[in-house]
Amino acid sequence: MTKIFNPKDWLAVPEQQNKINKPINNNPTTVVANDIESYVSALEQSGIDITDTYEKWRDIGFAVSEEYGEAGRDYYHRISRNYSGYDHKECDEQYNKCLQAKGHGISIGTLYHHLHQVGIKPQQQQQVVEVLQQSEEVKQPLPTIPTTVYNNIPTFLQQVIQPSSSNEERDILLLGALTAFSACFPKLFGVYDQSKVFSNLYLYVTAPASAGKGRLNQIKNLVNPVHKQQREQSKILKQQHQVEMATYNMNKGKSETMEKPNKPPERMLFIPANNSVTGVYQLISDNEGRGLIFETEGDTLAQAFKSDYGNYSDGFRKAFHHETISYYRRTDREYVDIERPCLSTVLSGTPKQIQALVPSAENGLFSRFMFYYMNIKPTWKNVFQTDTANGLDEYYDQLGKEFFELYKTLKNNRPIEVRLTTEQQQKFNVFFEKLQTKYLNLQPDDYIATVRRLGLVSFRIMMLFSVFRIMEDGDVNQVRHCEDIDFENTLEIISVLVKHSSKVFNDLPIEQKQVKRANRKERFLEGLPYQFSRQDYLNIADKNKIPHKTAEGYITKFVGAGLIHREAQNNYTNPAKAQ
Repeated sequence: MTKIFNPKDWLAVPEQQNKINKPINNNPTTVVANDIESYVSALEQSGIDITDTYEKWRDIGFAVSEEYGEAGRDYYHRISRNYSGYDHKECDEQYNKCLQAKGHGISIGTLYHHLHQVGIKPQQQQQVVEVLQQSEEVKQPLPTIPTTVYNNIPTFLQQVIQPSSSNEERDILLLGALTAFSACFPKLFGVYDQSKVFSNLYLYVTAPASAGKGRLNQIKNLVNPVHKQQREQSKILKQQHQVEMATYNMNKGKSETMEKPNKPPERMLFIPANNSVTGVYQLISDNEGRGLIFETEGDTLAQAFKSDYGNYSDGFRKAFHHETISYYRRTDREYVDIERPCLSTVLSGTPKQIQALVPSAENGLFSRFMFYYMNIKPTWKNVFQTDTANGLDEYYDQLGKEFFELYKTLKNNRPIEVRLTTEQQQKFNVFFEKLQTKYLNLQPDDYIATVRRLGLVSFRIMMLFSVFRIMEDGDVNQVRHCEDIDFENTLEIISVLVKHSSKVFNDLPIEQKQVKRANRKERFLEGLPYQFSRQDYLNIADKNKIPHKTAEGYITKFVGAGLIHREAQNNYTNPAKAQ
C-alpha cells in the first residue's frame, strides 16, 4: 500500500503542538550519534520495518535530513526498504520534502528512539549523546492456568489456592505448593525413560518488584511441620551425642579400643542457599540426599554460585536427575558420595535476578526450572479484604498440619510407584513430540532441552497429583495409576509453562551480551487463527513488522513441519487453534 503524502502535515505548527511528536523525556539513555551505519546495517539484517505508518516514515525523514542533509539520503532509502510497499522514486520525493521543510523540530534522537523500540542496539559505540527514552511497548499478557484445571485438581490443593486474589496468584500458589511438597515424599517414585525418578521439582517465579510474588512465602507454612520434626530429631541426636561424648571423655584413657562418637547429622528440610559448597553438600548428605531450597530472593542462590566457596551449581544440576554428587570433606579427610540426591527448589525474583543465576541461554541450569512470569497489573489491591478468619499464616498453618498427617502415613508405609496407562503414555508422547516440533521451528536449539525436561517435569507433577488423591480415597497400594483428569490437567499446565519459559528464554543474554532475542516467528505463529488465507497471514505479518517474503518463508517452514496445514492454494488451517 502506497504511503500518501498529506500537504497539511507540512503546514507551520506552533512550537508547543510540535513537541507532541517527540518522545517524552523521562529518563534519557545514551546511544551512538555518529555510528548510524552500524544501526542501519543491524536494521537491514533484522528485516524489521520501522516505517510502517506514514507518521513514523515522515518523522524519520525529518530526523535523518536534519542530522545528515543530502548525505543521509542513502540511509533513508535503506531504512525504508524493509517496508513491503517500498518505492525508490516515492522515497526520493519524500526525502526531498524533508530537506526543504523548516521548523519541524525533530532531531536524530527520533530515529534512535524507533530503533531501540524494536531492539536494534549495535555493539560498537563511539560518541554518545542523550536521547529520549523509548515509550513503554504494549506487552501481550502471558497465559495463566485455565480455571477448568482448578475445578478438578485434588481437593487439598484446591484449599491451597482458595485464598488467591488473581489468576497469577492462584498459579504461583499451586506451582509453589507442588514444588515444596515434592521434597517431602521420599517413597514416591515412577519410571521415566527407563530410570527411577522421584517427584522433585525446580520452580522460579519471576516478576518486577511489588508484582505479587511475595504470596509465595505462605507456601513455607505448608511444609514447616516436616522441617520442625526434623529439627527436633536433630536436637535429640545432639543430646545423645553429648551423653556419649561425656562417657568417652571419662573413659578414653582407660580403654585403648574406645572410639570417639561421630557427630550427629543435622536434620532439616529447608537447606539454606547462602552456603559453601561443602556446607550444602554436607546438609544434603545428613538428610539422606534430600532437601528443599526455598528462597524468595533469587539472587541469594546466584551470589552463592558466583563465589568460589559457594559454587555448587554443578551439584545443583546433577540433583535434578538424581545423579551422584561427590565431594571431599577436608576436616574429616573424607570422600563422600551422595547417591540419588533428591533436591527441590522454590525461588522467586526479578527478571534481572534470573540473569544473575543463569548467565546465558546455553547454561544447562535454565532447562531444569519451571518458570512462571507474572503479568503486571497496575491496579491497587484491597489490602483489607480477607477470605480467612485469622489471616493467611493461620490458614496455611492448619493446612500444613493436615499435610503432615499424609506425610507421616506415607513415610511409614511402603514405597508407592505412580504409572501411566498405555493410552496415557501414547498421548504423552504425541503431546511432547508436537511441542518439540513446534519449538524447533520457533526457538534456537538450546531451547529444546527445556521442552524435553518439561516432559520429566510433567511426569513428576502427575505423580504429585496422584499422591494427593490418597487423601480422598485412602488407597496406599504400592502401584497407583494416574487418573485421566490429573493427566489432562498436567498437560494443560505444561502448555502454559512452556510459553512462560519461552518468554524468559527470549530475555536471557546471548553469549554474555545484554541482548534480548526478539522472536517474531513465535508471535507470528501464535497470531494465526484456525482458518486463514494468504492475505490473512500477510496482514498478521504487517502487524508484527515482518516483511511479506519472510512471512511466506515462515509459512513454508510451518507447513513442512506440520505445524499448519495447507488445505488448498492460499488457504490454511492451524491445528493448534482448533476448538
